[in-house]
Amino acid sequence: MSNESNPFGGMGSQYATNVQFGTAPAAPVAELIKDTTTAAFSADVIQESRKQPVLVDFWAPWCGPCKQLTPVIERVVQAAGGRVKLVKMNIDDHPAIAGQLGIQSIPAVIAFKNGQPVDGFMGAVPESQIRDFIDKIAGKDGGQPQIAEALAAAAEAREAGDLQTAVQIYDAVLEQVPDNIDAIAALADILFESGDVEGANEVLARAPDDKKSAAALVSVRTKMALAEEAAALGDSAELERRLALDPGDHQARFDLAMIQNAKGQRTEAADNLLAIVKADRTWNDDGARAQLLKLFEAWGFTDEVTLSTRRKLSSLLFS
Repeated sequence: MSNESNPFGGMGSQYATNVQFGTAPAAPVAELIKDTTTAAFSADVIQESRKQPVLVDFWAPWCGPCKQLTPVIERVVQAAGGRVKLVKMNIDDHPAIAGQLGIQSIPAVIAFKNGQPVDGFMGAVPESQIRDFIDKIAGKDGGQPQIAEALAAAAEAREAGDLQTAVQIYDAVLEQVPDNIDAIAALADILFESGDVEGANEVLARAPDDKKSAAALVSVRTKMALAEEAAALGDSAELERRLALDPGDHQARFDLAMIQNAKGQRTEAADNLLAIVKADRTWNDDGARAQLLKLFEAWGFTDEVTLSTRRKLSSLLFS
C-alpha cells in the first residue's frame, strides 16, 4: 500500500504529483481523534483526507492488541500537532469498510490521502514505529520538505508559462501555511505581472507583521513601486529621440532605464544607469547609483543581471 510519489501532485502533473501535503492547521485534541460509522466514513475519512492525512484504526472490543495500540496511537497523533487525524472504526458494528479494504486481521491502521488509501500497518507496533509512519505520511518538520517541493513545482510551472498551475500550487501552500513568505511573494508577483495590482497588494498584506521586511516581500513591493513610477514617464520612443540628439541628457537616459525595467529589459536598464554613473557620479546626488541599488533589491540579490551589474558598478566606482 506504500506510495512513493511526491505528495504534492494533481495540479499540473508535469510539475508535481499532488498539491496536498501533510501540514495542517493545529486543531484541538477533540477534533484530531474520533469514532466513525459506515455512513459517516465518506465525510470523516474520504473528504477529510483531501485536507490532510487521516489514519483509520480498525479495531474490535474483543481484540487484545487493539487495546494495546489505541492509547499509543492516540498519544502519537496528539503529539503530531494536527499533521494527521485519527478515525477509529469498530469492525464488529461496522464491518463493511474493512471488508472492502480486504482487512483480515486487526488492529489494522490504514492511511488515507486525497481520498485514497496510501499506506498502512497491522498489529500493535511500537510507538517509535508509529511516529515514523506519521512522518512518512505527513512529512517531517511540519511538512517542510513537501512545502519546498511544492514551491519548486510552482516555480517550474511559472517558468514554463503555466501561471494557472503556479497560482493553484501557491494557493494550496498558503491554505496550509498562511505565513509562508516565499509563496506570498511569488503569488503577489504573479498577480502584479498579470495586471492585478489590487490582488497583489491583498496577498502582500497577508504577511505577518514580523515578516513584512523579508527580502522576498521587499523585492515585490520595490518592483511594484518602480513600475508605478515608470508608468508616469511617458513614451520610451521620445526618450530615445532625446538621447539621439543629446547623449548627455541624463534625465532622459534615467527615465528610459525606468521604463526598460518595467518592461523586463533588465540588462538595458542597468546599462543606461551605469552609463550615467560613468559619465557623472554627481548627477542628481548620485541618483543613478541609488536607482541601481533599488533595482538590485527588486530583482533579488542572486539574480544574474544583479550580479553582473554589481561587478560592473564596482569596477566603475573603484577603478
